[in-house]
Amino acid sequence: MFSKGQLIFAVFFVIAFMAVMVWSYRKDIQRHKLHYKNVGFKVGITCVIVIFVFIVLRIIIH
Repeated sequence: MFSKGQLIFAVFFVIAFMAVMVWSYRKDIQRHKLHYKNVGFKVGITCVIVIFVFIVLRIIIH
């Protein structure tokens, strides 16, 4: 399906992309702690509420 060159490129691309993402996250970690306090908790609660609303709407509609 893919040639050997394409597979090698894909592997190197994924490794390089992940390395850049980790480097970028580590570089900005102090800024994340300052500006995004408790965001994970708020996003988690919002996701649970949205899923609950969709389930309730589905039950009501059917």
